[in-house]
Amino acid sequence: QVQLVESGGRSVQTGGSLRLSCAPSGRAFGTISMAWFRQAPGKEREFVGAINWSGGTPLYADSVKGRFTISRDNVRNTMYLQMTSLKAEDTAVYYCAANSRGGSGYDLWGQGTQVTVSS
Repeated sequence: QVQLVESGGRSVQTGGSLRLSCAPSGRAFGTISMAWFRQAPGKEREFVGAINWSGGTPLYADSVKGRFTISRDNVRNTMYLQMTSLKAEDTAVYYCAANSRGGSGYDLWGQGTQVTVSS
């Protein structure tokens, strides 16, 4: 069984930076695209950004555009989320997801990693 494992979440001060990683565990799978989502306490899960494994420019939510950068390591099937200029409103559990089957949506999800931004 394939699982996605996020890492890198921790507490950081406002204005700080953090890098999250998302790597697969278990059997290998073909990746079509991967994405980051986040869910803050009391709020619905929201899209952060996504990247196609074949190339192209990553897509970002307006709330993180210019501050967050998604990159990938095709060999390791690993995705990264570099976060800079962090704000309190970035506090959330961050999830990664993968589309390994084609079509729309994501069929693989991680368990999430907590990011807390405080002053």
